[in-house]
Amino acid sequence: MRELLPEIQANWQQWLPVGDGHELYVEEVGNPDGIPVVVLHGGPGTGCNEDMRRFFDPERYRVILFDQRGAGRSRPHASLHENTTQKQFADIELIREKVGVKQWLVFGGSWGSTLALAYAQAHPEAALGLILRGIFLARQQDFAWMTAPGVGASQVYPDHYQDFLEPLDGNADDLLNRYYQLLTTDNELKRMQAAKAWTLWEGRMVNLIPPSRVDELYTDPSLALSVGRMECHYFINGCFIDEGQLLRDAHKIAHLPTVIVHGRYDMVCKLENATALAAQLPNAQLWIVPAAGHSAMEPGITDGLIRAMDWIWERLK
Repeated sequence: MRELLPEIQANWQQWLPVGDGHELYVEEVGNPDGIPVVVLHGGPGTGCNEDMRRFFDPERYRVILFDQRGAGRSRPHASLHENTTQKQFADIELIREKVGVKQWLVFGGSWGSTLALAYAQAHPEAALGLILRGIFLARQQDFAWMTAPGVGASQVYPDHYQDFLEPLDGNADDLLNRYYQLLTTDNELKRMQAAKAWTLWEGRMVNLIPPSRVDELYTDPSLALSVGRMECHYFINGCFIDEGQLLRDAHKIAHLPTVIVHGRYDMVCKLENATALAAQLPNAQLWIVPAAGHSAMEPGITDGLIRAMDWIWERLK
């Protein structure tokens, strides 16, 4: 089984102004003359980290990683101002132009898979191929799977779901709207309580077997605020795309070499998301990973992503 490649230092790092008062953290790793790859992190709101550099052979690939609007090291932190999927497209295109790339591979997991699909469908001329993990299709059923009572994840984790409802006094009625009010309130205590509850709910179901420090990791104030605010913001707005759009427009990217890696026991993004997408992309590779959940850092998922980069190298070199 393949493991993360050795640690690698960035060739350069910078903050790129993209308009609307936002500055994005951007970095490059790997071979400046290699096949370009843009990495789209999950969340929305998580940001990139150094381990995300380690899926790519640094001799083969020129890898561009960046923190999306309001996420990670980008500024201002946790900002919802002009933070939409369409603005993200513009940011990705600006980065592509700034680094002088005509076409690149698009690598994304979870929300990053949503953004990767939507971006590639909007700009198919800019994409060399897709490597996708933990597919999230941004349909109403997908939002319900993650947040609604009596559906999906709430039935698998009923004990954790009660903690998720605690900021709402245990009542799931109108959940997204009420959470949004808390996550955007001027009351800092209520805002942070809601952010931590939201992010912890997701964090507890990311791994098939959660790490021992899961509660501590997912209640970090900075991470919780950006993830909680932005995920709720995107959910309440349907991720700023039409219902079913990613499947409807899959024909626009059917020509691209694509690998889909999805854990069989992914409780954040159900496996049906991946099978539904693969059905619309008959030339795509769908690799279902047994004994794996959602996280890219689970051994089977890591192995699948590194093998996916080998697979696509053989087709593009």
